[in-house]
Amino acid sequence: VQLQASGGGLVQPGGSLKLSCAASGINLDYSAIGWFRQAPGKEREGVSCINKFGGMTWYADSVKGRFTISRVNAKNTVTLEMNGMKPGDTAVYYCATDPSCSTWFYPERLVTVSQGTQVTVSS
Repeated sequence: VQLQASGGGLVQPGGSLKLSCAASGINLDYSAIGWFRQAPGKEREGVSCINKFGGMTWYADSVKGRFTISRVNAKNTVTLEMNGMKPGDTAVYYCATDPSCSTWFYPERLVTVSQGTQVTVSS
């Protein structure tokens, strides 16, 4: 299984970014997929997850109403659209897969993980 995350960068407060994750070697029809982030000196924080059927999404309270997760199973891709960004969103973002979105409550348990993409929110 390989996950390739992209789309990070520098954005001003209030701005937007869209992250993408391309999966190979796995059928997303049978896996939940989502994002977590890790800021310097901090533990992993679950950000968002979408279940295997695409009908259920979960968001951390800190991003609810600002971030939107979507998946295109035919393309084995998941995206995270981030709007109204805040300096507190600054972190390295990773996508990950797992059988269940419940694992995102314990992101340290996520083992199938992409390389990180840096997101910096600063004026």
